[in-house]
Amino acid sequence: MYAIRDINLDLGQGDLFGFIGPNGAGKTTTMRIIATLLTPTYGEAYVCGYSIYTHPKDIRRLVGYMPDFFGVYDDMTVIEYLDFFAAAYRIAPQARRKRCDEMLEVVDLEFKRDAYANTLSRGQTQRLGLARVLLHDPAVLLLDEPLSGLDPRARIEMRALMRRLGSMGKTVIVSSHILPELADVCNKVGIIDSGKMIASDDVASMIRQVRPNMAILIELAVQNQLDAAAKLLSNHELVQAVDVVAQSIKATLKVDAGDYSSLATMLVGNGIAIKRFAEEEINLESAFMAFTKGAGAKI
Repeated sequence: MYAIRDINLDLGQGDLFGFIGPNGAGKTTTMRIIATLLTPTYGEAYVCGYSIYTHPKDIRRLVGYMPDFFGVYDDMTVIEYLDFFAAAYRIAPQARRKRCDEMLEVVDLEFKRDAYANTLSRGQTQRLGLARVLLHDPAVLLLDEPLSGLDPRARIEMRALMRRLGSMGKTVIVSSHILPELADVCNKVGIIDSGKMIASDDVASMIRQVRPNMAILIELAVQNQLDAAAKLLSNHELVQAVDVVAQSIKATLKVDAGDYSSLATMLVGNGIAIKRFAEEEINLESAFMAFTKGAGAKI
């Protein structure tokens, strides 16, 4: 029984890699191996040219690992908390406080500088954790479910922070099961399920891969005769299913539908005025579902 196997990653400086998969898929195990906190049964991993077997101490100097949940010290203020870890990272005393202040600015937490760490909200605690792992200026960041449990505003702020880290030239591996949010942040994604990497590529390429194996969904709005339009579409040979939602129509085409321009021609020919006729874009969540259900198996 293996927690993970056949995981292959090759990331460069500045890459933001989204590690996508359900709970228990192997995301955290992989991150812990990269961080040298776990030793794999077999296989090899290199971080900035260093082997996890022969140079774990060098790797730890280069990696910042933020787990999903971490504790804070109740009797420390935010600045004291960071100063404590800066000392643990052996940052010189004369540079320590300046570095802590800089990291608070990076994560936009200066206004909580003198607040006790245990009084922070979940989102603020996540940002404090990010400031902590940035103290020693790591080249690689491992962020395990950083968006988990955050409210909508906090998630937006955390995504903005991750983009900023990429622009700083850091390599970031971020795991999540909140799929659509990673598509806006990461330039590369990997889908893991049951310990195996099912697919790994940039977002656009992943979507192109699953497109031939997925049914096309058309969203349609007409000026009038909604029921008549729905009936015409449901009887067309290219259409698999039709749903009327509010004042619009969603038509699911057959997988091998190909050119579907005849649908619009048919509707107009029957006196139905079209207000909108658009193909729904496949997003990262759709791609994930296609791969994990086996639709990507033919690729």
